[in-house]
Amino acid sequence: MSTRILPAVGDADAARSITTLLSQLPDAEPAAPLGDSTTLLDTLARLAAESLDELPEVVLVHERIGPVPALELIREVALRFPAVGVVLVTADMSPGLYSAAMDSGARGLVGLPLSYEELAQRVQAAAGWSVGVRRHLSAGAEMFTGPGGTVVTVSGAKGGVGATVVAVQLALASAASGHTVALADLDLQSGDVASYLDVQFRRSIVDLSTIQDISPRVLQDALYSHDSGLALMLAPSEGERGEEVSDRVVRQTVSALRHRFEVVIIDCGTHMNSANAAAIEMADRTLLVTTPDVITVRAAKRMVRLWDRLQVRKAEETVTVVNRYTRNTEIQPPLIEKITATKVARVVVPANFKELHAVIDAGRLQDLEAKSTVKQALWGLAADLGLVKNSENADKQGKFKGDRGSLGGRRGRTK
Repeated sequence: MSTRILPAVGDADAARSITTLLSQLPDAEPAAPLGDSTTLLDTLARLAAESLDELPEVVLVHERIGPVPALELIREVALRFPAVGVVLVTADMSPGLYSAAMDSGARGLVGLPLSYEELAQRVQAAAGWSVGVRRHLSAGAEMFTGPGGTVVTVSGAKGGVGATVVAVQLALASAASGHTVALADLDLQSGDVASYLDVQFRRSIVDLSTIQDISPRVLQDALYSHDSGLALMLAPSEGERGEEVSDRVVRQTVSALRHRFEVVIIDCGTHMNSANAAAIEMADRTLLVTTPDVITVRAAKRMVRLWDRLQVRKAEETVTVVNRYTRNTEIQPPLIEKITATKVARVVVPANFKELHAVIDAGRLQDLEAKSTVKQALWGLAADLGLVKNSENADKQGKFKGDRGSLGGRRGRTK
């Protein structure tokens, strides 16, 4: 039986060396090296969505892979794709690194400079372990085998564009359709999810900052169960404590949420830091909220370019949501799509703040009237994004379970 091997190597010289040795291994089918962590995770998610059998038996992770550090990447692969054996390629063979790699989920280490015998031995051991896990899974064992729930991040091109309103309504729409939904606030210095949903809760994501492994019990203790059916992971009430939330904490938290909930909506705010950048990189879908004016569209373009430079998200993988749209605006969605080089959502959100005024002042965004054109548009956007169950039936019936009013989202851009 052949062994499929997927190398993730950021260094060109190391990639050539690894490829050469892998091609000499008996019964090995090495794939072309992937140059960064984002591409690796996207590739594995795509293969897992097709079938467990499509995943490679072995993934090699080079120590200088980026932008996600090697050990964090190994942890993410081990959590999301447990039937894949991961081997770390590193020049540091110290007991400390070996222990850290094993704790992260690696199945072995290969030292640099590379040795054919050592590489063959580690690959064979990881492949054997992978085959054993898959045999166990095929026997009908209850174990997670895929990429998990859908993670969607919502960011604002700049402050005040309505990103939190979009995130909250998407989460409410998904929960009303029958999904289990978590809503996380990663606007760490000035998050407003708690204010919009009338929540007073002392726990926040900061409480996970010192936890090395987030167990289901630890995660449950950090979540707030809202009356709407949402599980809330809140930002700290003291904005300065947001600095305690590192990208490692976010990666572990998002992974834990993904494994427990069918849909995870993350409000990333408008200010970029390593924490919300990690969430955007891990997301299955990334939304960028803008309004149809020159200043905000320019800010959206800057944000997209920033994500591209940081290698967290490509422009063509980003969906831009146009908020506060009016028919007579000079900047139409096709122009925004051209300027930002992103995909613009088919559903636009109308400019009708008077519908929102009362519920926002009351901190009860969940009570937004079903006849509201803003709510109809955002719930229609949730359906377009595939975040609701039986969206076609809901469309015909005019409502979701647990909601008093119609879906009624506009399926095309307002003319």
